[in-house]
Amino acid sequence: MKYLIWTALLLVIGYLLALRGRTGHPGLKKLRGWNYAHRGLHSPGVPENSLAAFRAAVDKGYGAEFDLHLLRDGTLAVIHDSKLLRTTGLEGKVEDLTAEDLKHCFLEGTDQTIPTFDQVLEVFSGRTPMIIELKPDANNCAALCEAACKAMEGYEGVWCMESFDPRCVLWLKKNRPDIIRGQLSENYLKKPQSKLPLILKFILAFHLENFLCSPDFIAYDFYTRNVLSNRLCRRLWGLEIVTWTVRTPEDHKIALKEGWIPIFENYIP
Repeated sequence: MKYLIWTALLLVIGYLLALRGRTGHPGLKKLRGWNYAHRGLHSPGVPENSLAAFRAAVDKGYGAEFDLHLLRDGTLAVIHDSKLLRTTGLEGKVEDLTAEDLKHCFLEGTDQTIPTFDQVLEVFSGRTPMIIELKPDANNCAALCEAACKAMEGYEGVWCMESFDPRCVLWLKKNRPDIIRGQLSENYLKKPQSKLPLILKFILAFHLENFLCSPDFIAYDFYTRNVLSNRLCRRLWGLEIVTWTVRTPEDHKIALKEGWIPIFENYIP
């Protein structure tokens, strides 16, 4: 019986230690107190992740969260999906395009095209903060991270980087420890459509990779956020917490009350 007790105790200690991230980055306090528009302040006629959506967010004093992909010519493009069909009606993947190709990729039937990262940075110009999500494909994780970090050199403003892919967070830890880094997640066990192996769903849903990647913050799906690991990351280890995507003013108030930095969509806070 005592072996079972010791085994259980060691498992609990291991679990608690696995959740530990990095605390005390001086830039974190600058990210607090802002509302972040999910993929920009988009609306009917103003597509997500478009320059118009980002201008609207900045003009209203909101930060924004957006998605970054690496194209085959080394250009960084801001778009959520790797596949072009949903947002542009075109076949193919954004990673196979060049900067010139983007000029012909019209978003949601408007005159807005897929923007480059440089164009988006020009819109923000340090006026409001940015949460930059790194979206690698199977083979370009390091190249994407390196290109994104290089693009941010000399940028004067508040920003951080995050990713669902722990490889990106680990790359930032090893190569650019000065950058605020976040681990995106959700309760994958409640997402039957996810194709991840069960063990990986478990690890990512409960932040068991934190000990390796040492994120400054976790960014978790608002509607599946009530897992023990989130509370422990916050209360035991003092990690910052960001939540996506909050979709009603009522939920926005709940997020703030619980201490989350909100990423919002479809309403004005």
